[in-house]
Amino acid sequence: MALLADYSVAATPGRRVLEVYDADAYLSDPAAMDAAELQVVAGNGYHLYLISLQSAIPAHISIRIWDTVPAVPADAEGHVPISIESDTGTLVVNQLEVGPAGEMPLPHPGIYEGRAWWSGRQAAADYYDSYLEQDIEDWTSEQTRNYLTRCPALERYVLDLAYTREPVPLDRDDADL
Repeated sequence: MALLADYSVAATPGRRVLEVYDADAYLSDPAAMDAAELQVVAGNGYHLYLISLQSAIPAHISIRIWDTVPAVPADAEGHVPISIESDTGTLVVNQLEVGPAGEMPLPHPGIYEGRAWWSGRQAAADYYDSYLEQDIEDWTSEQTRNYLTRCPALERYVLDLAYTREPVPLDRDDADL
């Protein structure tokens, strides 16, 4: 099992949502977002939603491309199977409220399948809740930033993927839309 590509970025889950999508997949998908609310990570083939339990502490997202997807680590808090198709060969990591956090070039366009797993999700949420329990009415933005950056937990989402096949070609009728 060889690691072919690795990309990591910190992204703030505004409104508790982070996204990973193909660079040409601009439309949101409410049904996929609803599914992610239930299972933490879900998508529609071109777009993945990752749901945090807090909205202000940056989470770390890693996208790793393998020749064969490895087993989920024993210390993962949860995991789900995922699939994402990239016609462009570029995945975007997006922060819902402030825009892209970064882009990952894939080894080549295609369909990638594997697993998403996460850790530190509940601990980061607990720390964020402790911030909300403070008397923060008179805090400056710097005091808030300092408090949130001292979070001892690392909220982490990892997408372990392997290339499975070429992208599905658009139907001629679909290409004209």
